[in-house]
Amino acid sequence: MSITLDAPVAPALAGLALSDAIADITAEIKRSVVLIGQNGSHGAGVIWRSDGIVVTNRHVLHDDRVEVILDDGRTLTGIVAARHPDRDLAVVKIAAEGLPAARLGDSSTVRPGQLVIAIGHPPGLRSAATAGIVVAAGQAATLEGPRTGDWLQTDVTLRPGNSGGPLVDAQGGVIGINTMVSGRLSLSIPSSTVERFVAGERPGDPHAWLGVTGLTVPLRLSGHAAGYLLTEVAEGSPADRAGLIVGDIVVAFGTVEVVDNESVPAAVLRLNPGEAVVLAIVRGGEPRQFTVVPTERA
Repeated sequence: MSITLDAPVAPALAGLALSDAIADITAEIKRSVVLIGQNGSHGAGVIWRSDGIVVTNRHVLHDDRVEVILDDGRTLTGIVAARHPDRDLAVVKIAAEGLPAARLGDSSTVRPGQLVIAIGHPPGLRSAATAGIVVAAGQAATLEGPRTGDWLQTDVTLRPGNSGGPLVDAQGGVIGINTMVSGRLSLSIPSSTVERFVAGERPGDPHAWLGVTGLTVPLRLSGHAAGYLLTEVAEGSPADRAGLIVGDIVVAFGTVEVVDNESVPAAVLRLNPGEAVVLAIVRGGEPRQFTVVPTERA
């Protein structure tokens, strides 16, 4: 479903067409929205893959098993397969096939002023819809200070029970996962970030560990707009044994380049313990390469 208005259109007819389009989009996407219940509380989730992969917020989950209620009324047991190490994201696996997976939109093309719809389960309601516009893409002011590169900021209304639900564009594609309220605005994690997490996570597989801590920084180097500045290298870790030091800037993990805040966790999630990976490094302004063999995270 896509919202298009042929000009010229009388204002009343235009409003009617917009209203019908929002209702159609809501009816389509609600099939992919689940209710996740646990210990008397609940939140929302989105069917991300038709084979039972559901995405929600990490803060919605308190235990490793949850109750998942589908739009068709079926109640299934969900197993928490993965929690993002840094973002408020988690993957829940349910034993079902052929589910109505949400259609994904392109969050990288979102612009301020675009129409969006949020779906969730506020108290006393199922699959309730609220509409608004994008206020800012890629930046947000939070209690911890300004955040850039990893949020969609909108004026849609979010209430308890909306957490983990989808933010949908005017074409009916999911462009974000609704996460929190900051002041009078709502923050959603972009769908591109969510997809990298889901694609990189292998539920049940061991997690690879490099032993580094750092932060993403902008670079003024040819071919590299950003890098991961190492602020700590654990003694005796795989990175330490390979020769990495504090102050090194990682610009690529194997074939995955560092381009934004999500590149590093997405790249690390793709690594396998015991399988060597070549890290492209900038040290003292000079490019270097180091081969690191990750170990299994304890």
